[in-house]
This record gives sequence, C-alpha cells and structure tokens, in this order.
Amino acid sequence: MVTTYSTYDAKAKFSEVMRRVRDGETVIVSYRGDPVAEIKPIERQKTSLEERMADLERRGVLVPARGPRKSFKPSARRPGALKRFLEDRNR
Repeated sequence: MVTTYSTYDAKAKFSEVMRRVRDGETVIVSYRGDPVAEIKPIERQKTSLEERMADLERRGVLVPARGPRKSFKPSARRPGALKRFLEDRNR
C-alpha cells in the first residue's frame, strides 16, 4: 500500500510517516500535488557476518590482524579514573 502526504503533512506527521515505513509501507511526499519523493524501507541484506567481513576485507575497509592476539591493557595510568570523574561531576 502506498500513502501520499503533502510536504506540510509529512513534516507535521513525521513520526507517523516513519512508523508506516518501518511497517513496510512506501510513502510518497508531494509538493503542490506533484509527487517529489518516495520514502520506502531499506532492503536488508541476507548475508552472514562472515560474508560481510569478507566483503569489507576485499574492499580494503577491514584489515585482518597479523599475528596472535594479545591481551588488552587499560591505558589509564591510575586506576579509578571513571570513579573520580563521576565524583567530580556530581559536585
């Protein structure tokens, strides 16, 4: 089902428009009676995490780690930094 809103109504009822789109509807926005925009749900990809990671590696966005994993060491020099920050903030 396609619903049409004027630009004024789409702006005034934006939450309603987004709810309709989340529910799978396509919404047309018109300006002075002429359709100017179509808002529709994004088609979700049916790929696995491994496939997406491999694609990111192929495109050079993700670089796999070299060598064995090392344990994480906190970078704070003095422990309790968060506690001190929160105490300062609450004063």
